[in-house]
Amino acid sequence: MQSIQSYINDNKERFLNELIELLKIPSISADSAYKGDVLKTADLIKISLEKAGCDHVEICETDGYPIVYGEKITDKNLPTVLVYGHYDVQPPDPLDLWNSPPFEPIIKKTELHPDGAIYARGACDDKGQMYMHVKAMEYMTSNNELPCNVKFMIEGEEEVGSVNLSKFVKANREKLKNDVILISDTGMIAKDVPSITTGLRGLSYVEVEVTGPNRDLHSGLYGGAVANPINVLTKMIASLHDENNHITIPGFYDKVENLSDGERSEMAKAPFSLEAYKKSLDIDAVYGEEGYTTNERNSIRPTLDVNGIWGGYTGEGAKTVIASKAYAKISMRLVPHQDWEEITKLFKDHFESMAPKGVKVKVKPHHGGQGYVTPIDSVGYKAASKAYEQTFGKTPIPQRSGGSIPIVSLFEEELNSKTILMGFGLDSDAIHSPNEHFGIWNYLKGIETIPWFYKHFTELSS
Repeated sequence: MQSIQSYINDNKERFLNELIELLKIPSISADSAYKGDVLKTADLIKISLEKAGCDHVEICETDGYPIVYGEKITDKNLPTVLVYGHYDVQPPDPLDLWNSPPFEPIIKKTELHPDGAIYARGACDDKGQMYMHVKAMEYMTSNNELPCNVKFMIEGEEEVGSVNLSKFVKANREKLKNDVILISDTGMIAKDVPSITTGLRGLSYVEVEVTGPNRDLHSGLYGGAVANPINVLTKMIASLHDENNHITIPGFYDKVENLSDGERSEMAKAPFSLEAYKKSLDIDAVYGEEGYTTNERNSIRPTLDVNGIWGGYTGEGAKTVIASKAYAKISMRLVPHQDWEEITKLFKDHFESMAPKGVKVKVKPHHGGQGYVTPIDSVGYKAASKAYEQTFGKTPIPQRSGGSIPIVSLFEEELNSKTILMGFGLDSDAIHSPNEHFGIWNYLKGIETIPWFYKHFTELSS
């Protein structure tokens, strides 16, 4: 399989151009105005899987956006790998913070990426990382190097909760039957420090609404006499954390897993520079729950964050008004054993109970998912470790991630399969943020590494 490096070198420009064409399509699942673009992306993924060597590819309709399913079954006696990814992307807002248009991909060289990085929404999350698997498949089929069976399940609703994928999985257990699930929607510690994600946080996402008077009011005539929904909302949000940045919702921590000192010591061995971390974010201090390090706060501890807040007048100039309504979107990242539906109910009951007289408070749950931890003694993990050793020349470090892929826990429940998270992104890739990008080196390294996973997984499974 050493010829994969020369295959990548020979096809590098085509691999980049194909990804760029994919990144040009604004497949924003959260905004119905982009429905046509999301569907167009699904069609392009279908064509790409066919060209990559899948014998059967279909677009599976759902109540929302479709799932692209493909397979290459070489021998039913061989192991089967199910590759999961998503073709939808986050909204690009705020647009004025992008240095180049989010759906006009450009390649720029940086200090971290001397070979260049592709700047575009979805470059890393998840079009670039998903497409690595398509190109790895192309190499294996065109060079007769595919050692096992492969199935692809690429969805278009990951960024909005994967509600219809859950239904699809439950209805297609036999179709999706596999020996391991492979996902690249995470990252690694550094370009020279490969890592395998062994844990994901769960998620609860809600929207809150505070209503005061039946119309917007003149702030001079009514100010001080009527509850201001924006003032009330900000006070309520502020009360969700105490002076130690501990979440104050009753029962919130009841099922939180507390890692042992030994486990925390192992986590601390991962290379990390607090000064470099602060410098990369242009901040002079870190912030978070008292008693935990930065890497613990963003991985093994639950969090609560406001993702958006609005109300009243936000246009140019001044308008002296007390708004009738105020809103906020709030997400809670959860750790294993915290049930997202239970946490959502705890939040709703607590937040609505805090409403002072003079306003009405409503909590609207959006979506969520469970956390996940995968063992490091499984065949899949060992195969992934060997694959990284093959291409990076060093053993990858197991690492828990602060992100969420809600569908992963459902995969294990419904398909009885372990998931291996082989990510090639970096923390600096600005996913979900303006100027998202993905290093060309990382993209090509993923294409090079993935085929080795198939080889080692097949050998270790025999």
